[in-house]
Amino acid sequence: MLALMQAGTEVEIEKKRGRGRPPKSADERNESARRGELVCVAAKQFRLRGFHGTSTRDIAAAAGMQPGSLFYFFESKEAMLHAVMRDGMARAAASQSAALAVLSPRASGVQRLRALVRNHLQIMVGPDSDFIPVMLYEWRLLSEAQRLDVSAQKDEYEAQWMPALEALHHTGKLKARPEIARLLIFGALNWTAQWFSDSGSLTLDELCDQSLALFIGER
Repeated sequence: MLALMQAGTEVEIEKKRGRGRPPKSADERNESARRGELVCVAAKQFRLRGFHGTSTRDIAAAAGMQPGSLFYFFESKEAMLHAVMRDGMARAAASQSAALAVLSPRASGVQRLRALVRNHLQIMVGPDSDFIPVMLYEWRLLSEAQRLDVSAQKDEYEAQWMPALEALHHTGKLKARPEIARLLIFGALNWTAQWFSDSGSLTLDELCDQSLALFIGER
C-alpha cells in the first residue's frame, strides 16, 4: 500500500513538472530577439513608406537579411503588420502601467492625467515611436480577427484613463463627460504624429503642458 502511495506521489510530481514551461534555450532567446528586431524594422518601414509601398525586400534589406528569411518568422507581410500593432500596443500598455505605478496612491486626477498624457505623447512622437502611428494609419488593412485582437489591447489601454477623467469630472476640472472627453483627448493626442517635430519649438514636456492647458485648463 505504501509503495502504491509513493508511486502515485511520484506520478503527481511528474505531472506538475510537465505543466511548467521549460526555460528557453539560447537559440530560442536569439530567435525571439531577432523577431523583435524585425518587428521594429517593419514598423519603421511601414511608417515611412506605407504598408502598400513597403515590400518584404525593403524590410529584409533594412534588417540586413535575405528576403526569404523573413518568412521563417512571419507567414506574410500582413502577419508582420499585425505583429507591429500587437507589439506596439503591448509596449504602450507596459510603459503606461509603469508611468502610473510611480505615482503616489494619493496622486490627484491632474497628476494622473499628466502621467497618462505624457506617456501617450512619448509613444506617439518620442524616439522609436513608429508602432502606434502605423496602427492609426493602416488599421483598415487588418483582418477582422486581427482587428478584434488589437482592439482588445487598445480597449484595455484606454480603460486606464477613465478613473483619472472621472475624478476630474467629479471635481469640476473636466467639464465634458468622461467617456466623451476620452475620445476627444485621444483624437487630439494621436494627431500629434502628423505635425509634431522634436526639432521644433516645443519639447515633449512642453507639449504635455499645452495639452493639459487645453483639456482641463491646467499646466
